[in-house]
Amino acid sequence: MTAKALLSTLLLALLVILAGCGISKKPVANMPVTAGATPAEPVPVKPVAPTDQMANAAATPMPTSLPPAPPQQPAPAMQRMMTGQGVAANAYLAHPMLMLPMPGDINTENYTHRDSNSVQLVSEQPVSTFGIDVDTGSYTNVRRMLNAGQLPPADAVRAEEFINYFDYGYTPPADREQPFSVTTELAPAPWNAQRQLLLVGIQGYRVPAAQIPASNLVFLIDTSGSMDEADKLPLLKASLKQLVRELRKQDRVAIVTYVGAAGVTLPSTSGDQHAAIDAAIDSLRAGGSTNGGAGIELAYAQAEQGFIKGGVNRVILATDGDFNVGTVSEAALKTTIEDHRKSGVALTTLGFGEGNYNDAMAVMLADVGNGSHHYIDNLQEGRRVLVDEMSATLLTIAQDVKIQLEFNPAQVQEYRLIGYEKRLLKREDFNNDQVDAGEIGAGANVTAIYEITPKGSAAARIDPLRYGARSTPTEGGHELAFLRLRYKLPGQSTSKLIERPIAAHAEAQASERLRYAAAVAAFADALRGGKYLDGYGYAQIAQLAGGARGSDVDGYRAGFVQLVKLADGLATHGHDDAGNTAAR
Repeated sequence: MTAKALLSTLLLALLVILAGCGISKKPVANMPVTAGATPAEPVPVKPVAPTDQMANAAATPMPTSLPPAPPQQPAPAMQRMMTGQGVAANAYLAHPMLMLPMPGDINTENYTHRDSNSVQLVSEQPVSTFGIDVDTGSYTNVRRMLNAGQLPPADAVRAEEFINYFDYGYTPPADREQPFSVTTELAPAPWNAQRQLLLVGIQGYRVPAAQIPASNLVFLIDTSGSMDEADKLPLLKASLKQLVRELRKQDRVAIVTYVGAAGVTLPSTSGDQHAAIDAAIDSLRAGGSTNGGAGIELAYAQAEQGFIKGGVNRVILATDGDFNVGTVSEAALKTTIEDHRKSGVALTTLGFGEGNYNDAMAVMLADVGNGSHHYIDNLQEGRRVLVDEMSATLLTIAQDVKIQLEFNPAQVQEYRLIGYEKRLLKREDFNNDQVDAGEIGAGANVTAIYEITPKGSAAARIDPLRYGARSTPTEGGHELAFLRLRYKLPGQSTSKLIERPIAAHAEAQASERLRYAAAVAAFADALRGGKYLDGYGYAQIAQLAGGARGSDVDGYRAGFVQLVKLADGLATHGHDDAGNTAAR
């Protein structure tokens, strides 16, 4: 008999014994014990009976002096186990067992709450300022949820990470004197033609993988017990192996693990030692608690020992959840990473798995560490992040990139920035080079979309003030807005400035690029409740994206359309006042 069969037999035998037993509401420790009482004799275990005999046995309660417990449902995991073993449901319900929830039955995923950006009156708030964001983790994490048959919580959806997951084909800069190009477009909004969408796109210059400077990479890997699931450590190991063949002799790689105490699995090793690196990856095993704080300190120590001047120096943290041993305070971790960031070592985070995934922590660490956050939901995504987009993930070409738009009140009545809630900056922060902002990697593109209500449009959401000042601009009457960008070249402390006006002329129809980006932005809005979409639903979003797919060699855009359809099928549908079907 196999171990699995033996375990199943023992579990069934235990169910037979306990099926007729009542359960006291009081803990056993609180039950009175009579002095000198004779201990009860053990009940002999009988051979396992067929299912029908088990049901009959369960229907006849064993004698007991304890009052029977009220019926209660077993834990979902136990129900599935019993069904698989053929145990009759009515037998269980007649005499329930007291079951404790298994760790995997409790979802402790953690997301930071942020309200969506509100509509702003240009007469009151003419300036919008934010730092760029190249994270993509929100999109792939939500993709995981939808593929598993569940709609995501609103806080898991960050519109800018949905939008920036896709490449919009912006023209790169002509040379590297300026690290990125800037593209703008203005066209009617698909969900309300009386409003407009303003797209601002940034494209970093591209660097072939072979030309990336020597890289000093330290992989900080969570090997705690919770990582022992197929979509966690095994997927992480397979993803890392995708990178190994791309490593060169001039590169250095180290692997640090943290579980209870941190340790070095692979000391800094030349990148061409593929067999040694593969062996270190294969040796990774999960088990124990999570001492992330100690792991971060050890990883930075390894990174500083192998520091390559003028090269890529980065810690890549791969984890599924929280730090539950050692330094767990977010403030303390933030301070630690900020201190090490100043030495030129950046931090990127990779998220894995479900159930205890701490998105809030992973995003915060990447933001503070001048890196990006990605969520790996399958091996294809692991290869995309670590191989196909390696230069964008690892090689920073511009730091502290900030965008500021000043809207012209003669042309724009209202505006709303879609996404970037976690990157908003104060107006005065734009010119302050001490304020941290986002980084852009080689070949990366960043897109921001504003929803614009033109002056005098019937689609205005906010009533004008009765006694408000009605100022008239003295110049730039044909400008929609004035765009300013600030950035620092790597290693420099003084920012450079780019300025340009944006014409108020709107195209009659949005380009394929803007239509697709608008569909992605609308999908994020819909998953967060669709507050600003004027009834534009999933079916319309899927149609818009499907008609603007363009070149889709890797199938990412087609996959997006399928996700929209999955969300449509999972959503609760009602009817609006006009009788149209709407998702909510």
